[in-house]
Amino acid sequence: MKEILSVSALNERIKALLEEGFALVWVEGEVSNLRRPASGHVYFTLKDAKSQIRAVLFRTPFGRGANRGAGFEIEDGMSIVCRARLTVYPPRGEYQLIIDAAEPKGLGALQKAFEQLKARLEAEGLFDQSRKKPLPFLPAGIGVVTSPTGAVIRDILTVTRRRFPSVNILIAPVRVQGAEAPAEIVRALGDLQVAQGVDVIILARGGGSLEDLAPFNDEEVARAIARSRIPVISAVGHETDFTIADFTADLRAATPSAAAELAVPSRSKLLEILETLHLRLIRCRRREAGGLRERIAELSGRLKDPKRRLADIRIALDDNVDRLRTALAHLREVRRQEWVNLTVRLDHQNPRPRIAERLREVENLRKGLRAAKEKLNERWKNRLRSAAALLDSLSPLAVINRGYSITRRLPDGAILHHAEEYSIGQEIDIRLASGNLRAKITDILREAFITVSEPKGQ
Repeated sequence: MKEILSVSALNERIKALLEEGFALVWVEGEVSNLRRPASGHVYFTLKDAKSQIRAVLFRTPFGRGANRGAGFEIEDGMSIVCRARLTVYPPRGEYQLIIDAAEPKGLGALQKAFEQLKARLEAEGLFDQSRKKPLPFLPAGIGVVTSPTGAVIRDILTVTRRRFPSVNILIAPVRVQGAEAPAEIVRALGDLQVAQGVDVIILARGGGSLEDLAPFNDEEVARAIARSRIPVISAVGHETDFTIADFTADLRAATPSAAAELAVPSRSKLLEILETLHLRLIRCRRREAGGLRERIAELSGRLKDPKRRLADIRIALDDNVDRLRTALAHLREVRRQEWVNLTVRLDHQNPRPRIAERLREVENLRKGLRAAKEKLNERWKNRLRSAAALLDSLSPLAVINRGYSITRRLPDGAILHHAEEYSIGQEIDIRLASGNLRAKITDILREAFITVSEPKGQ
């Protein structure tokens, strides 16, 4: 009977055959479908013009990013050459590459890492000119981070002794090549931050290949330079060599010797400048002294004997005192005469006589007003009596008192003058001298002594 395998068992056998038959392979292809999950592993597809295969680059056990040990980041569209193991992922039955190492095709890993790190640090602002620190004019001490052996340190010491022999040199020995070099450089830069009397730091090494200069393209070294409170001069390689340290440092020198020349001024030139300034100062002081002597001589000629000057002042003072006394006496007399004149004028302007005269006038006017008022009241009383008499004579009440009456039609109260205005049976109001009468018409006499009979049918 043939052996019947489960899917899982079949995938496990295929996995064992592939891993035994392809223990280690080198594969070239283009990266696509790149994924970086939170685990830190890198998953992608490696393809060429005709085929593709899945690949994975696991995160290192020390917590660093996948493939960061090679110094560059894998990106979509990048052509790489990788060393890998072929295996099968049994749950899905897919075979894939587990990559151990990779580098860009056509471009070395170090060069790619250099370009990526440069772009990232530049985006962070570590290369900005605004954060560059100026070099001191005359440092008390210089810290040199370099190898203690070799031509670099000898060149720096030769130049500094020639230019300014009294400057102190503090050497921080480090490796400038190899895997241990970046950590030593970072530690040396940190030690120089607390060292006494170090005003400038030179980070130096001779020329070499990109692999030889790799420690100076390390991210930690670049950040240590950026953190330095002391200005850092980078002198790595030759004039045509550029490193990340050159871009991060406060100043780049083409060579270590040029860095030493930038760090300290020339003592002989400074002495020449000081001598020139000293001579100029002496000449200026002499000119000023000559001018002051001339000024003193001029003022001495204008200065008089102080005793004679005091005598003149005393005489002028006595004269002014006499003039002041005379002026005060004259002013006092003028003021006294003015006071007398004002007193006389005040007496003439005394208001009491005029007030008495005005009071007499007011009293006379009051008496005249009272007489005129009484006369006017008597005149109005007479006119009122005449008007009342006239009113009484014209009043209808007076006529009524003589036996007459006033007849009014009811209900409108109209006064009736003619018999034609009456009608039989109409009510009338008769006003007498004393009281009123209400009557009803029974007969109408249209002429005197003629009686009008009541119409028929009434």
